[in-house]
This record gives sequence, C-alpha cells and structure tokens, in this order.
Amino acid sequence: MTRRLPRPRIQVSHQLGRWLILTDTPRPDCPECEGDGGTEYPYGDETGEYAGSDWEPCECWNENYRWRLLPLPRLPRLLRRGCGGRAPWGPSGYSNEPPF
Repeated sequence: MTRRLPRPRIQVSHQLGRWLILTDTPRPDCPECEGDGGTEYPYGDETGEYAGSDWEPCECWNENYRWRLLPLPRLPRLLRRGCGGRAPWGPSGYSNEPPF
C-alpha cells in the first residue's frame, strides 16, 4: 500500500473568526470517487419521495485535515459588502442617474 500524501488548498474559514486555512483535497484521479471525495447515496421515504442523502467519504481524502495559517483582519465598514443594504454611492442603494 502506498502512502497517501495530502494535496493542500488554501481557503478562508469563518469558524472562530476569519482565518486563512490549508485543507486537504480529494485525489482527482481516484477510481472510487472520481475526484469527488466520496459517494452520495440518496434515499427516499415510504412514498418514494426524496428524503435525503447519505455520504460515504473516500479513503483518498481526509476532510478533517485543516491547518490554521493566519487570522484575517476585519475589513473597514465602508469596504464590506452589503453594508446595511445601501451602496456608498446612492442614498437608497441604487442610482437614478443614467445609465441605469
């Protein structure tokens, strides 16, 4: 059996504040999961309607490998998206000047 090496990817995590984290990714050439990281098994209720899915993770990926790299600063209020539903260039969030 060969040793499985992690394939790192950088992401932003919003758990316990904003952090830049390094995570593992599924092996893209895995014959079992075809790079999805696992297999989804949908199931139905007694009427045959969709009731949910079970997820079985593949051995080519460990979703619990996470390393915190550094905390990210909080953006100033004017640079944040969705600051109260208003845009800084108009009182109602939309411009009434052409072009609309």
